[in-house]
Amino acid sequence: MEQLLHYVWRHKMLPLGSLTTTDGREVEVIDPGLYNRHHAGPDFFNAKIRIGETVWVGNVEIHERASDWYRHGHDNDPHYDNVVLHVCETVDTEVLTHDHRPLAQMEIAVPQQVADHYAELLHEDQYPPCYRIIPNLSALTIHSWLSALQTERLEQKTEAIRQRVEQCEGSWEAAYFMTLARNFGFGVNGDAFETWARHIPLASVGKHRDDLFQVEAIFMGQAGLLELAMVPERYHEQALLEGYFTRLRNEYLYLAHKFGLQPMNASLWRFLRLRPQNFPHIRIAQLANLYYERRAGLSQLIECQTVEELKQLLQTQVTAYWENHYTFGSTSCKTDKHLSAASLNLLIINTAIPMLFAYGRHQSKEQLCDRAFDLLEQLKAENNHITRMWQQCGLEVITAADSQALIQLKKEYCDRRDCLRCRIGYEYLRIKS
Repeated sequence: MEQLLHYVWRHKMLPLGSLTTTDGREVEVIDPGLYNRHHAGPDFFNAKIRIGETVWVGNVEIHERASDWYRHGHDNDPHYDNVVLHVCETVDTEVLTHDHRPLAQMEIAVPQQVADHYAELLHEDQYPPCYRIIPNLSALTIHSWLSALQTERLEQKTEAIRQRVEQCEGSWEAAYFMTLARNFGFGVNGDAFETWARHIPLASVGKHRDDLFQVEAIFMGQAGLLELAMVPERYHEQALLEGYFTRLRNEYLYLAHKFGLQPMNASLWRFLRLRPQNFPHIRIAQLANLYYERRAGLSQLIECQTVEELKQLLQTQVTAYWENHYTFGSTSCKTDKHLSAASLNLLIINTAIPMLFAYGRHQSKEQLCDRAFDLLEQLKAENNHITRMWQQCGLEVITAADSQALIQLKKEYCDRRDCLRCRIGYEYLRIKS
């Protein structure tokens, strides 16, 4: 209930008529203040409130019961000495600040209509719970909310990239390779690919980047895939007869000794329910080819201006052995193992665009950030269960900007039932019964 009281205060959904403190002074909420959702201290900073004849500028703390002030230890915390008003659903005691100043207190109740609608959102079996009002929302409301969600998602991905830059001791090139590798996992093996990328010593590999066989040997070896135990037992004999596995392994052992390499834990790779073209062997072979052709660098990415240029940069293939194999020893019909159009779009959405945005922020180059947004608008929307769900609710999902915003909405708001921070949730709470 306290969270709902925060919501009512923040949006000034206050009871009609005059507001008064518990000692009878009239209250006017001129500005509810800045909501402090993530940090320690009072709930609202820099509120502007008239109490009686005096206008106060300070902080506001909100509790379900006034006695929560003491239960939370605010009476011993000097950070709460600047509180000018204590707002509660029930005032059951007087309260004092750390410096022994009595606090003005005011009771407010959550409007019944708001409480009822909030309960509906929390307990609705249909998904998303606000589906009923979506077709009636104005285009301006939807557009402004989706724009905010697009930026929020890019900011979130920027933070993940910034953390990789720190892990890579400030190297944006290495962080880009790690981000690219992660997204070659296409979800299921994303974590494993990021771990693999951390095991790739780019400075050492760079000394052999003119030899695709050696690049592939290091890439496969560091993935732990050149251990015979990682080859299904029924394919052991065939893998050894073919000779490619043995030649790669021998080359890797030589290079591992030369550079002091240690492979990752191969048990991190997942194969269950994977389509063969998504097997780690295929994706690593594609990455080896991309690296060998010098198309896995940040400088090449930044030079791309259009979606088509990005597709040409990121399109890759496999070496001859993998054209008719998915794992060592398991032969298959020769198939085209270029990246599909859908896979290329996902790599652009999840790797190229966030990297341009993050690097633009880092270098204070707004043109790179603007290019990231432009590219999202140029790409078609992703087609997955999340976008289809929103389409069934009545939302248009045309561009990748739309689909990214709606993925953010589901994962960060709907899945967490965080309707009080959602603009659609706000509209739902304020509708008349």
